[in-house]
Amino acid sequence: MTKMNRLLITGANGGLGSVCRDRLGHLATTLRLNARKGLGDARPNEEIVYCDLGDKAAVEAMVEGCDGIVHMGGQSVEAKWDTIRNANIDGMFNLYEAARKSSTQPRIIFASSNHAIGFHKQSDRLDARSVTRPDGLYGVSKVFGEALASMYHDKFGIETASIRIGSCFPEPVNHRMLSTWMSYDDMVQLIERIFAVPRLGCPIIYGASANAASWWDNREVAYLGWQPKDSSEVFRAKIDAEMDPPPADDPTAVYQGGAFCADGIHED
Repeated sequence: MTKMNRLLITGANGGLGSVCRDRLGHLATTLRLNARKGLGDARPNEEIVYCDLGDKAAVEAMVEGCDGIVHMGGQSVEAKWDTIRNANIDGMFNLYEAARKSSTQPRIIFASSNHAIGFHKQSDRLDARSVTRPDGLYGVSKVFGEALASMYHDKFGIETASIRIGSCFPEPVNHRMLSTWMSYDDMVQLIERIFAVPRLGCPIIYGASANAASWWDNREVAYLGWQPKDSSEVFRAKIDAEMDPPPADDPTAVYQGGAFCADGIHED
């Protein structure tokens, strides 16, 4: 793998952004870290850039000179439309315009979400060609991000891997996560493979470990050489001992998006 000169991580103070900050330093000579606040002191190989993703000029300055972007920034759960629009709609447009104008045209990893397909039933087996069925405004914003990435690839050649992240935590904490869980190790390995392949294109990737109960099929991206090593099955007995499975008619047992499918529109 050729080491990048500069890798940008947005949302570097968030749950997954912090993992990327700690574990992706070997991919680039310099990590450029972005958030609105709360990144602490820069380490020896780091640059810190504070800005709001809705600030177009600031995003363009932040992206310039970056060879790769891991875009973890933005609103990460359901919220009011104005909040989602600023970070996940306007912010995504600003990021891709910045990439288009950049002298380096970076390869991008977009943290999409399982909530882009959340209203599919858990009995459905999905692949990259399955239709989107967002389960809320947050999910809609992720569908928008995937579509934007596709257009900027087709029109301008900007390569993006859109990862529909399931549940990326140290371990699964409920029965639904036995299907959606992705370990930190498997996430890091996936990011490494995305930046290593000679030609990426613009794939949709389901971000989950090798779970026996998985609903998702990644055969379309076999060319990445990503082979997740972990499985949620080692946690099944613990989860069964700690809680009963949800009722069969509960959204967390019916829909892939779980409780997001039962959430209403967030208003002022």
